[in-house]
Amino acid sequence: MRRKLALVLSLLMVAVMVMSACGTSNKPATKGTTLAVNVGPDPDTIDPALNSAVDGGTLILHAFEGLMTIDENGVPVPGQAEKYEVSSDGRVYTFHLRNGLKWSDGKALTANDFIYAWNRAIAPETAADYEYMFDVIEGYDEGKLNVTAPDDKTLVVTLKNPVPYFLELTAFPTYMPVRKDIIEANGEAWATKVETYVGNGPYKVAEWVPGSHITMTKNKDYWNYSKLGADNLKFVLMEDDTAILNAYQKGEILFADNMPNDEIDSWREKPDFHLQGQLGTYYVSFNVKKAPFDNPLVRQAFILAIDREWIVTNIGKAGQVPAGAFVSTGLSDADPSKEFRDVGGDYFDPYDYEGNLAKAKELLAQAGYPDGKGLPTIEYLYNEGSGHQAIGEALQDMWGKLGATVTLTSQEWGTFLNTRKAGDYQVARNGWLSDYNDPISMLDMWISGGGNNDAQWSNAEFDALIAKIKSTQDNAERYKLMHQAEDIIFQDWMLCPIYYYVDIYLQSEKMDGFYASPLGFKYFKFATVK
Repeated sequence: MRRKLALVLSLLMVAVMVMSACGTSNKPATKGTTLAVNVGPDPDTIDPALNSAVDGGTLILHAFEGLMTIDENGVPVPGQAEKYEVSSDGRVYTFHLRNGLKWSDGKALTANDFIYAWNRAIAPETAADYEYMFDVIEGYDEGKLNVTAPDDKTLVVTLKNPVPYFLELTAFPTYMPVRKDIIEANGEAWATKVETYVGNGPYKVAEWVPGSHITMTKNKDYWNYSKLGADNLKFVLMEDDTAILNAYQKGEILFADNMPNDEIDSWREKPDFHLQGQLGTYYVSFNVKKAPFDNPLVRQAFILAIDREWIVTNIGKAGQVPAGAFVSTGLSDADPSKEFRDVGGDYFDPYDYEGNLAKAKELLAQAGYPDGKGLPTIEYLYNEGSGHQAIGEALQDMWGKLGATVTLTSQEWGTFLNTRKAGDYQVARNGWLSDYNDPISMLDMWISGGGNNDAQWSNAEFDALIAKIKSTQDNAERYKLMHQAEDIIFQDWMLCPIYYYVDIYLQSEKMDGFYASPLGFKYFKFATVK
């Protein structure tokens, strides 16, 4: 999932106009406790089917709940489903919904709501980035999932073959149920208006002021209402990391999911500062259809010409690990005592900057650009943030040693995502957090035409391998094929890994009950304010 589209820009503009005209809608309760936090700027979309960003996902996971949910240990546990059974061949899951489940407007929730939502996500007209996440379910290739509801409280899902991470999928934002009647009446704009944003989760949106905040209040119809924390969650919408830190220091927010990199050292020993592992990689995307990055020799040269150790030491400052591959550290291999990364190894030595730079210059000469002569001006695109800017400036200098002239362009988050997704760039900042604890989550995104394939890359051999990975029942063979798929990525040198993520955030000692997932999501539903 993308670390850090609002629906299509036009929809976001509609939302801004509607909300500006209406002022506040369904004002949040003034009684009780309010927990103010920051997890990002204005979300690009909080439609479960369309979201592909972590900050949007965190918002969705407070307004909706799947069949399963992720607990503080990162393990899927029963959510809307009270229990489930799995057939002896591992292909058929039968979920039994809890008694009395309701939507936030009081209407009864049924198994058919899940069937509608999942089929909507794979429908071509929805154009969901994550539609391929349902390809493990039988019927996906025909456009109608083999998911049935024998009654309102039972959901039967038939998979193509056993999927070891399927329960984790059912806790992922894209697998959330949505209301057919609301979406048919309002179209995609349903997720931009307070009065139509009806969920089934622990909280419900009560107020949305674009550029300022989204306030959620406890959903009285949530099955686990008695365990919920603060009466109100106020998601303060900010992108500038200096402004976020200032708000935290003033006590305006009790949680900050971002901070200026040059402040890390001064905060490191404070009890507010938290650092934990994440399953993800910070990388650079090449548009492989635009010159000069349509040449794999040029891509390899630019990949090798980066001093990753300098970047993590002087910019990251939080223990990030220089990356010599794409699939991140922390994901296990077929033998769970070993990591996928340790078995697969590096595709280049991320610590040998001098040796890599010398080879990069040779490759660039082979590509027809000796000492960078003949290279067009390179535009590096990144989203706002002091850390992203600092990395952009470092890349500008490092690629300059190849003889390249690099300009830097910054865009706000929503615009940036849409620009990159449309392929309207040469080279751009990127990042990916695994969507579940399996390496395939960092590989199947690169299938031809995939909604998250910002590189515009296509490789028939890679596509065939991904299909084979998802159909094999031999676990050892499955991991062997995943390593082969990553090999193809670096035979083509189609992306540029920088470092493996760590998660940095500030959490006030006044807040209890919060937990974070190594997948990047933040959970405040049980959080309380002292």
